[in-house]
Amino acid sequence: MAEPRQEVSFLDRPIARVCALGVALLMVVALGVMHRDDLFPPEVAEPAADDPVARCLAERAADIDGMVEEGTITAAQADLFKSRAEALCQSQVGGGGGPPLPPQ
Repeated sequence: MAEPRQEVSFLDRPIARVCALGVALLMVVALGVMHRDDLFPPEVAEPAADDPVARCLAERAADIDGMVEEGTITAAQADLFKSRAEALCQSQVGGGGGPPLPPQ
C-alpha cells in the first residue's frame, strides 16, 4: 500500500533557503552602507592653498624641521617652536584671538 503524500511546509522547501540567503545578503549590504566611513575612511582634505595661516605654518614648520636635521635644536624644542609658530601665524593673519603668551 502506498503511503499518503504529506504536504511539505514552505519553510522546508529549497526556495525558503534561497530567501533566507537573500535576506542575509541584504543585511550585510545594509551594514556595509551604514559603516562605509568606518570601512573606507574618507580622504583628509589638504589645507586650502589660499589659506594664509596654513601657508605660514607650513613655511615655519619646514624651517623648524631643517633646524632639527642640522642638529641646531632637539625634537622637544621643535615641538615647542611649532606650537609657538602656530600662534605667531594666527596673530600675523589677524585670526588670533587667544590669550597672550606668558613672558619668558
